[in-house]
Amino acid sequence: MAEQDMLLSPAGVEALRTALTRARFTSNGIADRLGPQATGGVARNDFRAALKATEDRDPLATLIRVFICDQTESEAVVAAALAPLDLAEAVEGGLLERHGDGVRAGVDLEPYGDEWWVLADVPASARPGRPLHSEHVLGIGGATQTLIGATVRRPVGTALDLGTGSGVQALHLSTHARSVTATDVSPRALRFAATTAALNGQDWELLRGDMVAPVAGRRFDLVVSNPPFVVGPGTTTHVYRDSGRVGDAIGSELAAAAPALLTEGGTMQYLANWVHVAGEQWDERVADWFAGTGLDAWVIQREVADPMAYVNLWLTDVGEAADPQRMAAWLDWFDAHKVEAIGFGIISLRRGGHADPVVRVEDLRQRVEPPMGDQIGAWFDRQDFLQVRDPEALLAERYRAAEGLQLRQEATLGDEGWAVDRQVLAMPHGLRWTEEIDPLVLALVGGADGRLPLRDQLALLAVAHDVAPDELAEAAGPIVAHLVARGIIEPVTD
Repeated sequence: MAEQDMLLSPAGVEALRTALTRARFTSNGIADRLGPQATGGVARNDFRAALKATEDRDPLATLIRVFICDQTESEAVVAAALAPLDLAEAVEGGLLERHGDGVRAGVDLEPYGDEWWVLADVPASARPGRPLHSEHVLGIGGATQTLIGATVRRPVGTALDLGTGSGVQALHLSTHARSVTATDVSPRALRFAATTAALNGQDWELLRGDMVAPVAGRRFDLVVSNPPFVVGPGTTTHVYRDSGRVGDAIGSELAAAAPALLTEGGTMQYLANWVHVAGEQWDERVADWFAGTGLDAWVIQREVADPMAYVNLWLTDVGEAADPQRMAAWLDWFDAHKVEAIGFGIISLRRGGHADPVVRVEDLRQRVEPPMGDQIGAWFDRQDFLQVRDPEALLAERYRAAEGLQLRQEATLGDEGWAVDRQVLAMPHGLRWTEEIDPLVLALVGGADGRLPLRDQLALLAVAHDVAPDELAEAAGPIVAHLVARGIIEPVTD
């Protein structure tokens, strides 16, 4: 990006980094200064203890008061805290704004970890009654953190962040990609992203345009996107939220674009909303997005909201909660299109080169062991294992039950003692799946200790349960594939 495309000049960014580093305006530095009680209060937007701990107005205290507690401080005190950055440049670039008899934060300058800073717009909750800019740039919210955690963090050559906003996804990509490209339709967002990149010593290719348009004809090893996925009639008031597409079309549009974006073996991951329509199976509807793409797809639904709660959430997010006409129009659109609910989740696609790609769409509401990206990467690895093995090859492998696998039983006490009604295998780690099983599957999993090939293990089970070995082997194939896909049993590779 050119110099004028940042909030500050290159020299100004360098001066800001010097000031922040010198004051130790980092997550750890702030926590050390405030102590646990005040730090906990800040997380709840209760700044009383933090303000008391920063009354002496040294540089770190001043930066905490201005950028964490949203206080107005005198120009002289703030200038001293930001030196060597010139106060006039900070105000002109929007980093600060004059307010009352002093200055206050003009942007959300957030310490991120102990090495990074992210610049975004001040959130609506910090300035009630102040309308958001139509090109409002989000900071690090819940959706952002969901995608950060879900991204597969393996070394790649090229990475792409579609709709970069503040640039936080690109920051994470820079830790495991040799080169990072980021796009956004908003020139304002690109200014923030360019400043975030420069402040953190990064050099990204930043391109303006709507979603994949700026990178047409190019391929990447990893693509991530936290797009404007909000579902509605296609009205656009805030670009971070509204794509201009009707309904959930942005999700299907990204799915259709993925094959041309990915290198062989490449992965694309993005957040999406999708509608649950009366009389339709939501999972079948979403699965249709990937028909003909040739990509492996795993769609994980993490949350579901009813239309009223959904509209309230997004109107409040931009400070429009008091607009009854906007709410009524949105809800009327949902009614007209028979939308009963809206799902939210993570879509992970991969160009695996398989003749028969795997498309899995499912609910996964349980708490998952972080980082979720590790679990998603392992899921694709298991699909690779299954895709290149026919039933005979699966029977030739040795398997081991997942570490820590638990058996849970439900039983009813009768005249002859306890009678087991239901047996469930539970994984205490990873994706924490639970799977109801019958006694034969329980015996198969229980005997999976990695010593015998599955065919030999099944031969022993056939004798014990008085079943023909070939019939048991034929029936076991799909069951074993499912258990492997879930990670309940694992192939032994040594």
